[in-house]
Order: sequence, then C-alpha cells, then structure tokens
Amino acid sequence: MQFSLSSSPHNHVRRDTKQVMQMVCLGCIPGIIAQTYFFGLGTLIQILLAVLTAVLTEALIVSLRGKTISAVINDYSAVLTGVLLGICLPPLAPWWLVVIGSFFSIAIVKQLYGGLGFNMFNPAMTGYVMLLISFPMAMTMWLPVQSLALHPYGFSDAISVIFTGYNLAGYDVNQLREIADGTSQATPLDAVRSGLIAGQTYSETLNASIFGGSNWGLGKGWTWVALAYLLGGLWLLWTKVINWQMPVSTLAGVALTALFLNMLLPDASGGVLFHLLSGAVMFGAFFIVTDPVSGSTTNQGRIIFGALIGFWTVIIRTFGGYPDAIAFAVIIMNIAVPLIDYYTQPRTYGHVQK
Repeated sequence: MQFSLSSSPHNHVRRDTKQVMQMVCLGCIPGIIAQTYFFGLGTLIQILLAVLTAVLTEALIVSLRGKTISAVINDYSAVLTGVLLGICLPPLAPWWLVVIGSFFSIAIVKQLYGGLGFNMFNPAMTGYVMLLISFPMAMTMWLPVQSLALHPYGFSDAISVIFTGYNLAGYDVNQLREIADGTSQATPLDAVRSGLIAGQTYSETLNASIFGGSNWGLGKGWTWVALAYLLGGLWLLWTKVINWQMPVSTLAGVALTALFLNMLLPDASGGVLFHLLSGAVMFGAFFIVTDPVSGSTTNQGRIIFGALIGFWTVIIRTFGGYPDAIAFAVIIMNIAVPLIDYYTQPRTYGHVQK
C-alpha cells in the first residue's frame, strides 16, 4: 500500500483567483437577466460602463506602480468590482456617475491600500456609498417595472438617456419614472419609507401600486430579481466558491431583526419577507458579504460578521435615512473585521488553555 504526503492546507478544490472571480460573475447572471427583464436594458449598459472603467483604472494605476498590467488585470477582480457596482446603479443613471464610482472603487478603495488582498473595505460597496452620499438624487432615480411604466424604453432610448439625459422622444428620467396614473414610481423600500413619513401605517403603505395588492410586501419585479440572485447564490454554494456561514447568517440576521421589530412596532416596521425580498439583501448576502478580502476569515467570525450585517441592514432601513442599507451595513462591519477575527481565532492544535 502506498501513501502520498502533502503539506496543509489540504484543499481539494483547486481554484485560483481568476477562476473564483469568473464564477462569481457567472453567478450574477440569473439576477442580471431578471433585472434587465423588469427594468430595461439600461442595466446592461451600466454594467458594461462600470467594467470598462474599472479595468482601465486598474491598468492605469498598476502601470504607475511599475507592475505588470496583464498579471493584475487577468485576475478578473476589477471586472467583478465593475459588475457588482453596475448592478447596484439605477438603469438610466448618467454615464459620469458610473465612471466616478468605478474609478473611486478601484483607485481609492482598492489600489490605494495596495491592491487585491490589502483593501480593508469592499470596493464596490464603498464606491456605491460614496455615490449615494455625493449624488443622492441621481442614485435614487430607479425606474418602475416596465409593465407599469407610462413610457417604456428600448436600447436606443437607454443609450440616449445615459449619455444625454433624454430619450429619443424627448423624455427625461423623471418622466420615464411615471406610471399609468401619472405619479413617479418608487422602489418598494422607498414606497414604504415615504408612506411612513407621511403618517401611514406599514399595512397602509402596501397599497402602493408597486406591491400589486400583496399583503406580504412583495414588490412587482423586485421579488423575482431577489429570487434570481438567490438562485445564483445557491449555485455558488453548491460549487463551493463561497462558504455558507456568511450568507446564511446574514439572511438569518435580517429575518430575526425584522421579526422582532415587526412584533415590537407592527405599524412602523416591515415584515420578514418584505426585508428579505426587497432591495439588495439577497444580492448582498451571496455576492457582497462573501468577499474573502474584506470579510472575516474564521468560521465563527463569519457567522458573527454576517449576522451583524443583517442586523444593521434592518436597523438602518427602519430608523436611518437610507431605504436600502446593505452597503452601509457591510462597510460598518468591514471596520470591525480585525476585532472579530482577533477574538474568534480557533485554538491552535495541541494548545492547552491555562
């Protein structure tokens, strides 16, 4: 009988950085398809612009640092950052918004810290938060589901609006956001927040057209987009590209916090399904929280990291000034990663605690 010896770690799934990044991009495809179907082809244009800007920025910074451009670009980390940021932007956001966000994500958040593996914060989410704080009006111009839109748009219209501000018929983004009754359509999170500010109860806010009569807070289009990203995330789990601890604990944190607040403040807080299937929770849980660089590295730490992201997401949504808080929650917990890892390090083999 022959035995073969090898040094640890004994990793039987041998994937390099490039393969992992490519598979995460592939996992986004179901969600991107759903997002494009419900909100138009502007989504694909935003992703393309974000990827091109991210790759060009990475090449520029790497060349200035005197490193080999091809070796860095070929790891697909810049491509993934562009994809993740492009997904988060409104479909018809102006082109300069995408360029600024992608440049900031790569040049400041990633390369300024030393490149891949040294960045403290998630590049895509930090770029998104920078844009949201700096350009709040442009970042909240989400369109209604195309089936509800008074002025549906096509590919040529998307190109025209993104680069000129108007579609081929002369409508601007505010007009394209109108639905059949002439009002501007908001996202499910925006609709609930606006209703609560206006003095309505949570149940009354669900009468908005975007919910289509659903008493569970399931927004038209948005629910299917969330489920599509869930499908892509489950594929990443099945292929063992990501660990289960962070996405599962994130969703559990959202669900438990939403359940507690809904029981405590039923007229002012959304239900569990509303929080899980609205906004970017599903997308964030599987594609953002699981970032191996800016997240926790221990099994116990990953559970704490994800659970607290879920907690902060619901808390900020309910009491904060921004409807969708997954990006803020991720950045808050990125700061806490060193502390979490310090106190959750597994005991060294053979070590006896005094």
